[in-house]
Amino acid sequence: MFKHSLLFLAGFILFSTTRAQNPQRVKQANTEKGLAIQGYDPVAYFTMGKALKGKKEFSVLAEGITYYFSTPENKDLFKNDYKKYEPQYGGWCAYAMGATAEKVEIDPETFKIKDGKLYLFYHTWTNNTLPKWNKNETNLKAKADQAWGKWLQ
Repeated sequence: MFKHSLLFLAGFILFSTTRAQNPQRVKQANTEKGLAIQGYDPVAYFTMGKALKGKKEFSVLAEGITYYFSTPENKDLFKNDYKKYEPQYGGWCAYAMGATAEKVEIDPETFKIKDGKLYLFYHTWTNNTLPKWNKNETNLKAKADQAWGKWLQ
């Protein structure tokens, strides 16, 4: 009986994690070996207002993309409504997506939450794209939404 229960559970877990995968979403996402946001906790941006590194032991696979969390509570919040916490544009730089329709790396510590959505930005010591986004946000967001839609086709 115990052996059958374990086989059923293993099969269910395998089915539930692979069934929901969207290959195009996985292909277009900004991940490193399937890990999103360079291991930062997507929920912490919302609940704590800051970027926090997640821990491997608190991980969730959402449609083929792995996220790490800093606390079990954040992990649970994500599991209950992961689309609410995922970054826009697959985790690529929002400014670049709007300005040039390109996928550009991000600095996970440079972010903005607007209208309940997480936007990430490229930032080096010579170039911070968040202020550029803020200067023309409405126009850039519209262009980024359109460009991201084309990436997902």
